Amino acid sequence: MAADAASQITVGALSAIFDESKAQVREPIVQCVQVKPLPPQPGGPERYRAVFSDIANYVQTMLATQANHVVTDGSLRKGCFVRLKSFQANAVKGKKILIILDLEVLKELGETEKIGEPRPLEVKAEEEERAQPTTISSNGFYGSKPPGAAAQQTNRAQSMRGPSTSAHATIYPIEAISPYSNKWTIKARCTSKSNIKTWHNKNGEGKLFSVNLLDDSGEIRATGFNDQCDMLYDLFQEGSVYYISSPCRVQIAKKQFTNLNNDYELTFERDTLVEKAEDQNDVPQIRFNFTTIGDLQSVEKDTTTDVIGILKEVAETSQIVSKGTGKPYDKRELSLVDNTGFSVRLTIWGATAVDFNVPPESVVAFKGVKVSDFGGRSLSLLSSGSMTVDPDIGEAHRLKGWFDAQGRTEAFTSHASLSNATNSSMRPDSFKTVAQVREEQLGMSDQVDYFSLKATVVYIKQDSTWCYPACLSEGCNKKVTELEPGQWRCEMCDKTHPKPEYRYIMPLSVSDHTGQLWLSCFDDTGRLIMGTSADNLMQLREDDPTAFGEVFQEANCRTWSFRCRAKIDTFGDQQRVRYQVSSSKPINYSEEASRLASIISSYSLE
Repeated sequence: MAADAASQITVGALSAIFDESKAQVREPIVQCVQVKPLPPQPGGPERYRAVFSDIANYVQTMLATQANHVVTDGSLRKGCFVRLKSFQANAVKGKKILIILDLEVLKELGETEKIGEPRPLEVKAEEEERAQPTTISSNGFYGSKPPGAAAQQTNRAQSMRGPSTSAHATIYPIEAISPYSNKWTIKARCTSKSNIKTWHNKNGEGKLFSVNLLDDSGEIRATGFNDQCDMLYDLFQEGSVYYISSPCRVQIAKKQFTNLNNDYELTFERDTLVEKAEDQNDVPQIRFNFTTIGDLQSVEKDTTTDVIGILKEVAETSQIVSKGTGKPYDKRELSLVDNTGFSVRLTIWGATAVDFNVPPESVVAFKGVKVSDFGGRSLSLLSSGSMTVDPDIGEAHRLKGWFDAQGRTEAFTSHASLSNATNSSMRPDSFKTVAQVREEQLGMSDQVDYFSLKATVVYIKQDSTWCYPACLSEGCNKKVTELEPGQWRCEMCDKTHPKPEYRYIMPLSVSDHTGQLWLSCFDDTGRLIMGTSADNLMQLREDDPTAFGEVFQEANCRTWSFRCRAKIDTFGDQQRVRYQVSSSKPINYSEEASRLASIISSYSLE
């Protein structure tokens, strides 16, 4: 087994990654010889360090936080083999370090003792100096001319041709920047730029602006004061990509002024170099970390998060007067809903409120909203936040499909009413067993009850009830009728299509240790559980009935976390409770262990 695994390792890959004279190494396979947590930072996320070997050499690495799951789920262990899918090479204080952005644990290769006697990768002082991005030149116009020349400097900055990638020998990921970093360059997209703000106090007066910067590894806030504000404000344009090179002050982030998940922030200095990049397409556009509207009840007050929802209602603008400054502020209140069955009030301010003209029933994503407990849970868009209408992302498409298919006619529970409810079953994060769902008669009252359920799929019907033919028109998803071969009629759109798009509408029999329950789910959950689209599965039924049946068998005996809503339903002359899946996800064993430990600790031993 060890010999087979050794033959898969990309020998010499680690040395090649740090040697620009060699061909670029893509997705090398290496062995993990050590993995351990880094010392925790107050309020910061868990960080992990790993040592990887390619038999010839070994190198220290730091996992980006988005790769933490391979450690927390137990996949990345000493002796296992991994494919490095995305990484950044750095030379810091005489050591070569890889920042791992994405990796895949190759479970089929198993685990074994360290193969060979790899040597550490070393970096000479002159090599490290050469590896740093000191070739970036601004011809001395940043911070080297009097403030009166700011406009001229800005024009030169905008017209200056961005450097080629080769001019930046070491591009640091944002996540690797700390007060201990030096001689670094980041390549990042400006996702948000504030207006210029001024202040007057007993110590003097001044002005500042700030930008949010994004790359594959994370985001960071950067601020320019006074002269740097004059020189850099017009250069930064939202949506454009820039090289930013030290010297630049790195300090602990002031969380009251930022909505970004980063322990540090930047302050532009006199000699900070900022250049627009030639390649504008290799950096992500925007990154969201959504909280569903149903989950807001469990989010702590004053937390900053991102939300996405259907715009249900838009109020008129109004004004309030700040108690602190006495200045009036324009505001507008919006109502958002999503497929968790909840609605929330979100306030926008200033010019964003006055100029708001988004039509109701649009999908709107908000980045950087503050969670308040005023009237239950409510939201406020921060000045550093942003709003995107109908974004081209999976969450938006799923929400639009759900709303058009069923959400338009649903009744939603507001967080304001939830805060006054005494029924514990109304809590969005209330985990229930099947027995508790039945004993507490969830869904038997006039109101909708919500609960979470950890259960295993035990049976899925293979008859015609698992999917339906849907309209191909964008955002419709209504059922179509076959008039004759090649003609499928949608009464809602008043159109005829040559074929339908099949979508899941699956009844699932699920079970836990207390009993069995039938759940109904829709396309997003169906795709997750079956591992393929309903369209593909219908084609498979025609081409290979045996393989079709095997897909259903594979979906059985798998455990999921379901968020459900229970509501009384009338079928013919009979009333019954319908348990509908709002969302589903694989079991997060770290969260599940914490939940179970909390339950155990709630029992007092007498």
